[in-house]
Amino acid sequence: MIPFPFAVVVFDLDGTLADTSPDLTDALNYMLTQLGRKPVPGAHVIEMVGRGMRNLMERALAATGPMTPALVEKALPIFLQYYAVHIADRSRPYEGVTVALDLLRARGAKLALCTNKPEQLARKLLAAFGWSERFASVVGGDTLPARKPDPASLREAIRQAGGGPAVLVGDSIIDIQTAAAAGVPCVAVTFGFRDRPAKELGATALIDHFDQLAGALQKLRQPNDD
Repeated sequence: MIPFPFAVVVFDLDGTLADTSPDLTDALNYMLTQLGRKPVPGAHVIEMVGRGMRNLMERALAATGPMTPALVEKALPIFLQYYAVHIADRSRPYEGVTVALDLLRARGAKLALCTNKPEQLARKLLAAFGWSERFASVVGGDTLPARKPDPASLREAIRQAGGGPAVLVGDSIIDIQTAAAAGVPCVAVTFGFRDRPAKELGATALIDHFDQLAGALQKLRQPNDD
């Protein structure tokens, strides 16, 4: 068997491993109604996700009326309190994810998570899916002072998992920018949360289903390969 080319496979969470949009939408709309705002459609929420919870509050508030720093500070705890309780009510892993994760581990790769979701919430969602023991490291949006697209978070996830060579699997331009800044390849899923067509992301490779992931990673050529 050809040796697997990556020691660590790092994943984004929302929109990559799982469709978390229903619970994010419910929590966001709960916050908005508590503040006297109208709810926003789930399709709009998907476009807002990816740059952390505070940015999500800013974008949702700006889409429904005036947005001020004071209002964001009021909105964030309302959202987080509700979301922590309902984080896995309607969120579901994408088809084939668990099989793909186990196949990568069987090939000798360590799995890591690099997300802009707060670390505690990311770990809670992993636990709800029964994935806690599968991941060698979890780096959230509040684990370090900086978050994606700053490469420090990705590098830390790789370091905690034992070191590279590594690859990032994501769904958005944020993931592509993070991988590029860290000097690692990025495989993008064609589903998930993003603000542009998958072909325009500039990923190293694209997959339409998780049953394609191991094969796509095996084909990626490492920078130091002859």
